Order: sequence, then structure tokens, then C-alpha cells
Amino acid sequence: MESSIHALSDLFRQLGLADDGPSIEQFIATHRPLANQVVLADATFWTPSQAQFLREEMSNDADWVEIIDMLDSRLREG
Repeated sequence: MESSIHALSDLFRQLGLADDGPSIEQFIATHRPLANQVVLADATFWTPSQAQFLREEMSNDADWVEIIDMLDSRLREG
């Protein structure tokens, strides 16, 4: 299996969010735990453009999928 070509900081930068380690950890801590029945892109904390990016990348099985899945998992940790 190939490793992701994107890092979590790249995803945060793409989403227009602060992309340094402490900011990423704060974002995750603030929005965790995400309920299992909520699709990541449907979470209320995304802007419409952020949600659209996440939906499009997941539906296209794009190269962002692996790192989006990792963020999804981290947000669901309780």
C-alpha cells in the first residue's frame, strides 16, 4: 500500500485552516468526538466550501482520501 502523498498539515492548509501541529491538535480536541452517524463532510464546523472539498475528494477517491480518513478517525476518538 502506498503511503499518502499528503500530510495532515497539507489538508488543513487546503481547507484554509491553521496548519501547525498545535493548531491541528487544538482543532481536533475542540471538535472531538464526532458522532458515528455524522458523515465527516456534514459536520457543522465546516464552511460550505470546506465541506464541498471533503465530499468531492472522497467521492472521487482522490489522493486526499487517506489523510481525510485519518482526520475522520481522529475526530471520532472519544
